[in-house]
Parts: sequence; C-alpha cells; structure tokens
Amino acid sequence: MIIIGAAITAYGLEAVLIPNRVIDGGVTGVSIMGAKISELPLGVFLFILNIPFVYIGYKQIGRTFAMMSIIGIAALSAGTIVMHHIDPILSAKDPLLVVASGGILLGVGIGIVLRNGGALDGSEVLAVLVSRKIPFSVGDIILVINVFIFAVAVFIYDLESALYSALTYYIAKTVIDIVQVGLEKSKSVLVISKKSVEIGEIVQHRLGRSVTYTTGRGGFSNEETDMLNCVINRMEETKMLEIIKEIDPSAFIVVSDVAEVRGGRFKKRDIH
Repeated sequence: MIIIGAAITAYGLEAVLIPNRVIDGGVTGVSIMGAKISELPLGVFLFILNIPFVYIGYKQIGRTFAMMSIIGIAALSAGTIVMHHIDPILSAKDPLLVVASGGILLGVGIGIVLRNGGALDGSEVLAVLVSRKIPFSVGDIILVINVFIFAVAVFIYDLESALYSALTYYIAKTVIDIVQVGLEKSKSVLVISKKSVEIGEIVQHRLGRSVTYTTGRGGFSNEETDMLNCVINRMEETKMLEIIKEIDPSAFIVVSDVAEVRGGRFKKRDIH
C-alpha cells in the first residue's frame, strides 16, 4: 500500500503538477525547485533531502516507521524518474482543473502512505517533533514551512504559479485529512489483557510513552483483569498495535481519536 501511495503521488507530480509549473509544499516542493534550477532528476533530490528526516524519525518514532518511510520515499523517487517523460494529462489552459486534480492525487497518495505507517515528506516528521518543543500544532508548523517555500517559488516561477501551488497544497491537505486523520490529532489506546503490565513495559521502553493501569472486572467472566491506557500520536499507532499483537494476540483493544491533550506527562520521554 505504501508503494501504491507513492506511485499515485509520483503520477500526480509528473503528469499533472510539474509540467504546469505547480509545486507541492514541504521537502517535495524544495526538491521540485532544486530539480528545476540544477536540471538534476527530481528523484535524486527527494531521496537525499528526506534522508536526514527519516533518521530523526528512526530515533524518535521507531524502526518500523523509518523503514516504511524509506520504502515510500524510495518508491516516490523511482516513480518520478520513471514517469518523468510521461505525457501530461492536463494543460495549463485550465489551471483550476490542474490544481484540483493534482491536489486530489497528492492527497490520496500521501494519505495512503500515512495510513499505513510511513511518510513521504520529511516536513511532516519535523513538524511532529518540533510541536513537542513549542506550543504550536503540527498543522501550524507545516503551514509556516510552506509559506516560506511558496514565497521562494515566486522568485523561481512567478506569483501565479506560487498561488496555484498554495491552493494545490490546501486541497491535498484536505484530502489527506479525509484519508488519514490529521497528524496533530492524538490517539487514546485502551488495552484489556492479562498481560497489560508486560505490554506497558514494552510500550514505555520502545515508544517512550507513559501508560496508566487500572483494574477492571469482566462482565461475563467475572474475573479481575488489568487495563492499560496510553495516549500516542498518529505516527505511533501502527507500532503500538504491533507491540500489543506481539505480546498478546487475543488482547481487546479500543483506539479512539483525542481532540486535545493538556497537562500530565504526554510529552514523549527521550528513549535514546
């Protein structure tokens, strides 16, 4: 699914946006501008510029996320190289159609990758990590990064292209939210298992997240059992479920969206 998502994103870039002088935000946008200035393949910039962020993701989020992201970024890089000479499916004569279709393709592709535990753009990883240090949401940080990128695009392309690029980003972000609920939203995970303590110890060790234990009683079995509750971010959900399945495949799990987290010790502990 990550490779499919990366291929959809590459197609949206090479068959719709880039031929019509429209870029994306984040590292992808920087890579597109770098490829235009240097005339080097876009895939080279995508891979090289994202590597540092993947490393940061490996250190702070985990090996699985880093591996999934490497697969996605490598597939995106290869996809842009393979599709570089593909015929555009739309022309600049209808810029709004270009923006709409390109934004939808990017949103679907990136959303699929995020939903399956990876990332295609290092700015997403950077924003998640920076948001832990400053009182701004992930969305706010990404917005600031992209405002700067689109401002630079004015000088490399022109004002019209930069504005269409910003609109494309907005559409893509909206579609991503539909496919994959926003990165800034946290998840609450409730686990009912006889091995709750063991699961909690592994979660604290691998994810650096604190857990809370409560004691409950089964309605049918009338047996006491430990329940575990943990609040994580979207990128850690896949790893969390893998840990639970590894320790107790029969565990009862409830994952719910959290609109806001305040106080306590939600800030992630440095496990390195």
